[in-house]
Amino acid sequence: MNKRVVIGICVSALLLTVLAASVMATDWSNHVTNDSPESIDFTGATDDDGNMDANSLNYALFETYGPLLLILALLMFGAMIGGVCIAREESDADDTD
Repeated sequence: MNKRVVIGICVSALLLTVLAASVMATDWSNHVTNDSPESIDFTGATDDDGNMDANSLNYALFETYGPLLLILALLMFGAMIGGVCIAREESDADDTD
């Protein structure tokens, strides 16, 4: 097998392992209290004392699901770099007329 293929398989296995670990480490039962959906306040991120409100969307995204968002951001970055590498044209060095 080619060395690049082995490295690609190892990197993808590592990313999938980290993604699975972050999904398993996230406490999904925090926000499920009943069967009906509840609204999340996204207008007021802080209370009168300047502390972050635990019911705001900012708190839910960055405090509760922060590690999962970081892993997804890395996967999306890798997908963008891969798309650029696949889409770029190869130039031949012999085409000097």
